[in-house]
Amino acid sequence: MSMTRDAGADERPNFGTHESAVAEDANRPRLAWKKEQLRVWDLLHLSTPWLLLAVSTTTYFLWVLPASGERFRLSVLGLVAAAALWVLFGHTLPIRKRTLRPVPAGIFFAGLLALCVALMTYSEIFLVFTIAGFFHAYLLRPWPLGVLGVLATSVALNGAAMRVWAGATPATLAEFILIVAVQTAAIGVGIVLTARSEPEERKREELVERLEAALHENAGLHAQLVAQARESGAHDERQRLAREIHDTLAQGLAGIITQLQAASAKVPGETEEHVARALRLARSSLTEARRSVQALAPQELGRAHLPDALRTLTERWSEDHGIGARLEVTGTREPLIPAIEVSLFRVAQESLTNVAKHAEASRVGVTLSYTGTEVLLDVRDDGRGFVTGASTGFGLTSMRQRIRGVGGHVEVQSAPGEGTAVSARVPAIAPARTRTEGQTGR
Repeated sequence: MSMTRDAGADERPNFGTHESAVAEDANRPRLAWKKEQLRVWDLLHLSTPWLLLAVSTTTYFLWVLPASGERFRLSVLGLVAAAALWVLFGHTLPIRKRTLRPVPAGIFFAGLLALCVALMTYSEIFLVFTIAGFFHAYLLRPWPLGVLGVLATSVALNGAAMRVWAGATPATLAEFILIVAVQTAAIGVGIVLTARSEPEERKREELVERLEAALHENAGLHAQLVAQARESGAHDERQRLAREIHDTLAQGLAGIITQLQAASAKVPGETEEHVARALRLARSSLTEARRSVQALAPQELGRAHLPDALRTLTERWSEDHGIGARLEVTGTREPLIPAIEVSLFRVAQESLTNVAKHAEASRVGVTLSYTGTEVLLDVRDDGRGFVTGASTGFGLTSMRQRIRGVGGHVEVQSAPGEGTAVSARVPAIAPARTRTEGQTGR
């Protein structure tokens, strides 16, 4: 009972891993961009100091300085250059690289405020640049330092605007204190609210990033599952065709060869009979090949139910090979779904073929038993048997695959000189229409 196993049956290319890797690579740039992009608030922090410094410097050199009639002062240009470098290395680059820390942020704020005060001693137009302190105060941590930064900025800004330091009256001083208090309170509230809401916002952003990562991972897994399902379907179809070829064409060709070999012996009166059998086998094999390609049931099952098809198979096999064979059916016959009937028929067909090829038997018994919940098929012969532990070929493997596919199992019992018994056990599953009629009848 041995035939060469399909060498390529288990060689499955791993398309799933490749397709999931492609999907992951395709999504990586978008994820990287999402991770590196700056929020609108970050962009506002980046651009505001530069914009305010540019406006105040341009206004000073193009309008204030010519209007005052003063000479060009190199010290002002030096302070502007120092302010630009201070903003670049203490503010812009750390924010872009996300390396801004509380202590460096506090040092930058103090230096920024000092530069603003120095510039305002030359011209009040640099009040515009001092406003940048309010924006940077939002970056100071913890939030009380931010409120303190707003207070310091408001004092420097309004002190220069109202010339408090040059000598102020009680009324001017009271107005200054009121403006500073209101301004600090108004902007400080925003810092407090931002400090309280920012952790939740960060958590939401992290959650969104994790969800996006999970979606992309699921997309990769989906691509992998689709590829594996496609490959599994192709493999199953190859297995089906291999079984059908083995159970139809291979067996038919083997029978034709046997009959033609017998005809070539030129035994008087038997040549024409062997040729006629060979022609019948050839026609039957051609018909079965066409039915296999169309995934149809065997020809015998197309005209009758399983017991009658097995009886036709047994009688024809016995006639072709000159070996006594008998079919026995026990229990109450019940209709079965086509998949189960085809599987049992192919098991009987393969078992009889193996008997003819290997067993050298004189008698064969085929038993089909209906037990209510299960259907049993037994094929026994009195041939020479074999060692059950030895390697088996495609025939027995095909049997087991077929029966396993319908929820059953196959057992093979044999020993040298004691014949062979092949037993298949499957669940008795009736066609849907039959089940519905039975339920209606109850």
